[in-house]
Amino acid sequence: MTLSTRKPLTSRIGRSLAGAPLLTACLAAAFAGSAQAATTVNIGYNGAPDPEKNAVHVFATNLKQLVEEKTEGEIELKLYANSQLGEEQERMEQVMNTPSLNIASFAGMSPVVPEIFVSAIPFLFDDFESARTFFDEGQYWQAVEDALRERTGLELLAVVEEGGFLAFTNDERPISSPEDFEGLRFRAMDPSQVALYEAFGASGTPIPWTEVYMALRTGVADGQMNPPMYIILGSLYEVQDYLTLANIQYSDQFLVGNGAMIDGWDEEMRGAFLEAVEEANQMAREHNAAQVDERIAFLEEQGMEIIRPSQDELDEFRELGQPAYLEWLGERDIEPRFIEMALEDAGMTHLTE
Repeated sequence: MTLSTRKPLTSRIGRSLAGAPLLTACLAAAFAGSAQAATTVNIGYNGAPDPEKNAVHVFATNLKQLVEEKTEGEIELKLYANSQLGEEQERMEQVMNTPSLNIASFAGMSPVVPEIFVSAIPFLFDDFESARTFFDEGQYWQAVEDALRERTGLELLAVVEEGGFLAFTNDERPISSPEDFEGLRFRAMDPSQVALYEAFGASGTPIPWTEVYMALRTGVADGQMNPPMYIILGSLYEVQDYLTLANIQYSDQFLVGNGAMIDGWDEEMRGAFLEAVEEANQMAREHNAAQVDERIAFLEEQGMEIIRPSQDELDEFRELGQPAYLEWLGERDIEPRFIEMALEDAGMTHLTE
């Protein structure tokens, strides 16, 4: 896709939202009258339809089965993997304007709710349990859900794990503390990661995922960070020698649905659907947790040295990385209350004092 030929997502969304109340009313009325009829709902997402390589596909497959079972076939999900329905921006527009579902990454969500970047504060969670509690029960995430619904008419239905916590890899030396980063060059996914690397004394260069392997192979970058699933998916173990398990960021995507569609179903149908979402997410979490350990073992078998920093070393990463990321967040158009709520939910209110 040539971005220069398209208007920015935010401006196009602005036009879409201008008629949102009328659109929502029309869609709700339409679905209220046809809720009992068999309905096919499209769901799009990134990545291959391969349960061994794509945790999001595992979730989508389970969701399809559970929705169709619990609604007794009145709702049928049609899966579109590999971004068949379009890239992130196109899919977000589709789900805003048509009765459908979408599993979006930060690239799809952040243009309409930049507050979502707050959930990626590095070293915010010690483990899966703390991350899941943060999203399932926290006031910050409820505020994000409310903001998304108010701005777009979308319902934020689930936080979908996509492969564990992000880990550092590199081919120069074992990294167990921030000082080990000195002088290294890292691939960055976005400017927030550049800020993180610079806080550790390294440099960061944005490189598209499709170019990461070659960049690492040719020395354009010494390292990168991703969950084990993506390290395997990209065969990065062929060009990286060291894997540092530092629980940098929780790796997730987001199930969103057209709010008018969901509101238009009767109470029984809506309840069955939401129950299916919750069960599918729990199944995906259990699958993901098991796969993470297996994937780390696989990477070790491929010759990568696994580094597990001590608690003191993790504290060093946190003490340098979080302030740098918070400074970056401060340059975004995000209300401070979202940051304050997130830190409180994570038990880290001292960072704002």
